[in-house]
Amino acid sequence: MPNIVEDIKMPIAAEMKLFEQKFYESMQSNVPLLDKVTRFIVTTKGKQMRPMFVFLCAKLIGEVNEKTFRGASMIELIHTATLVHDDVVDESFKRRNFFSINALWKNKIAVLVGDYLLSKSVLLSTDNKDFDLLAVISRTIREMSEGELLQLEKARKLDITEDVYYEIIRQKTATLIAACCELGVLSNGADENLAKKMQDFGTYTGMAFQIKDDLFDYLSSNFIGKPVGIDIKEQKMTLPLIYTLKTAKEIDRKYFFNTIKRYNNNPKRVKELIEFVKKSGGLDYAVGVMKDFQQKAKDILSEFPESEAKTSLNLMLDYVIERKF
Repeated sequence: MPNIVEDIKMPIAAEMKLFEQKFYESMQSNVPLLDKVTRFIVTTKGKQMRPMFVFLCAKLIGEVNEKTFRGASMIELIHTATLVHDDVVDESFKRRNFFSINALWKNKIAVLVGDYLLSKSVLLSTDNKDFDLLAVISRTIREMSEGELLQLEKARKLDITEDVYYEIIRQKTATLIAACCELGVLSNGADENLAKKMQDFGTYTGMAFQIKDDLFDYLSSNFIGKPVGIDIKEQKMTLPLIYTLKTAKEIDRKYFFNTIKRYNNNPKRVKELIEFVKKSGGLDYAVGVMKDFQQKAKDILSEFPESEAKTSLNLMLDYVIERKF
């Protein structure tokens, strides 16, 4: 699938090029150290999927305008801030094969840069009186924080049910993609009903995206640079594992629960658990749920007239569940 991202970008290629400049401008300050860090952020950017969602959703119902660019910048500022903060919390020194900000400038600067980026996202909306966009991003920041804390709370006891898992991934991952889609249509004057519909579209897409990420933990052929079994080592309860433990015999459940709790750094026990999840249908179950979320998103898209933006969003939905990284 080498060119699928370029195909998705086709209707918004000019906007994405212009966005890079506008995004960099949205981060600028009078502090030389901050500018040095933000220059580094721009040069080490990822695929920028989230701004793509903003632009494509705006084009579903109209044209990309200055408010759309502001919405995309706000989303990317929040996303970047959370990545910077995550690297500090996880004590991670690499991000997309580059050194992370905390590795290069230490934790205190990384935390302050993350805070600065969050404040910039809020100021971008208030300075332009985009109060509808502000309401969306404020809710998004709150939900992402709640999702992280809910996961940490549950991780201590390892008592995550399927419903709790869905709530965690909705808040942690899907809420930001939902915000992209909502901001996109709001930048073109969408009413409350349409905004909610696109929020749902983004939520379903984000849920499918996160389940795909969780499946990588079991695939030796993953290309995302994520070691196989890392979620188990970090005692993260993901959907394949939750389903497997729920449906396993009591004796197996106890044994593998013990693996997660006490032997999560034992390669033999972790490999054994991965094989058990595969054999028990945990992966097949998670793939089925992922495809259900994808279909729900496609059903919403089908209500819109044919356009280049709609084609690209359908391609994006295929990419979400077929990607290799």
